[in-house]
Amino acid sequence: MADNFKKLKGSKFIKMLPDRQARFNAAKAEIPEIPDNATALAKALHPKKQYLKVADIKIMSEDTRSFTLVADEEKGTKALAYFGAGKYLTIFETIEGMPVTRAYSISSSPKHSLEGKYVLTIKLVEGGLMSRYIFDNWEVGTCVEASAPAGNFEHQPLRDAKKVICLAGGSGITPFVSMANAIADGDEDFEMTLLYGSRNYDNILFREELNEVAAKCSKIKVVHVLSDENAEIPDGCEKGFITAELIKKYAPENEEYSVFICGPQQMYAFVDKELTKLNLEKKYIRHEMFGEFHNPQSQDDYPAGIPETVRITVTIQDNTYIIKGKSSDSVMQIIEQNGLAVPARCRSGECGFCHSHLISGKVYVPKHLEYRRLADYKFGCIHPCCSFPLTDLEINVPPAK
Repeated sequence: MADNFKKLKGSKFIKMLPDRQARFNAAKAEIPEIPDNATALAKALHPKKQYLKVADIKIMSEDTRSFTLVADEEKGTKALAYFGAGKYLTIFETIEGMPVTRAYSISSSPKHSLEGKYVLTIKLVEGGLMSRYIFDNWEVGTCVEASAPAGNFEHQPLRDAKKVICLAGGSGITPFVSMANAIADGDEDFEMTLLYGSRNYDNILFREELNEVAAKCSKIKVVHVLSDENAEIPDGCEKGFITAELIKKYAPENEEYSVFICGPQQMYAFVDKELTKLNLEKKYIRHEMFGEFHNPQSQDDYPAGIPETVRITVTIQDNTYIIKGKSSDSVMQIIEQNGLAVPARCRSGECGFCHSHLISGKVYVPKHLEYRRLADYKFGCIHPCCSFPLTDLEINVPPAK
């Protein structure tokens, strides 16, 4: 290499200078516009807000509907953000002057976002503020504001096993419908065995779609688990509940496997106890977010003697408000009930979007919703969405985004 450098003659380079100077003089004295492809891609995948419209409504059962949402181009959303199977959208609404957010899993295949649509399958919750509002007010043509797709409930090859046992209950089937279709479409590469708990065969959501996708894709197996004692059990179904014994029956022998769980809170409480019998590594057990948690007093470690109502001093940027609410409601619920807008997405303590500074007072956080980092404990930070006031509080909350 050194010999090659010695052979180079400076006179040859000197002869190039006039040509370079001529090109320099001829060039325009302007900074060239270079397309920032990375920023353009980031904005396309992670828009701050998406403006959508309801294009179709499908009745899935007496209390469950699927809403097809498309881009509202008149409001500036030209194309939908792509998503990975298992993601959710946060919906923004104002109900009787109160800003409300709720997260709903996307039940459609990721490829459908490229075709210009999302599908949210929503169950009407008894006493549910947002679900009741949606059922009463959303119709074809209704304008909807939503977040970009978000969440961590997706298969990651570096973390999760190649074979996955998916446990679903009720409307918790929605992310698994998206995953199953993504596997069949070739967008996901893992083997899925789905144990789906329902009361009886007639009440199974997405029954035909799940059976069809399993029939055409060898990587997908669907087992319906029926809890109604009087129900007839068709071939290929199981009777009872999703127990450790049933999981073991369908799990691969002598191979690593992951367990993904999504369903109502009662299902998590039951299944988590069953999973301890299987001695799985913690990284192989994945929970979808719980959604908004209620009745903290039902937890074994909830302290006694808590006042029924509390006062919270809330500072948002330069404005301070003094509000009141029930100690059985989360800090976020109390803030929203008093008409204040705060940042919110998952409402399960996972995303950290509502990360706030607790200046004084004490809160209770259910163990299964405790996603704070060690630094949060050190510097007094909480997630208002899953923190319940035990005393009067003073809190600094970031503005809604």
